[in-house]
Amino acid sequence: MGEYDDIINLPHHVSKTHPQMPMMNRAAQFAPFSAVAGHDAAIREAGRITDGWTDIADSGNEELNRKMESLLSRLSEHPMVTIEYFLPDQHKSGGSYHTISGNVRRIDEYERIIELMDRKKIPIDFIRNLTL
Repeated sequence: MGEYDDIINLPHHVSKTHPQMPMMNRAAQFAPFSAVAGHDAAIREAGRITDGWTDIADSGNEELNRKMESLLSRLSEHPMVTIEYFLPDQHKSGGSYHTISGNVRRIDEYERIIELMDRKKIPIDFIRNLTL
């Protein structure tokens, strides 16, 4: 005779005062958990693809300089521009290219940014193309 033979075949106890837990909640108790916090996010971040910065050729650089001079001469008019620029990624090497349109509010040559009327700031050093 075993140690638990007297209770092994008894029916499962059902409380008369406490309701039975729903199966969905019961299953959640046994669901797998992430043993290392943030591991899934780190894997997704490692798999995220970024673009590399492509430097424009000297001829493109001269054209961009001419467009910037034209923009500076018309700054008081707050001209409408479309700017294609590179935005470096905050977490890994590389970044992404963006295109934005708007009226120029000011150009800060010290901080090297173009500020649009909606207060968005574009770094001058990462501008790839500018259309007036």
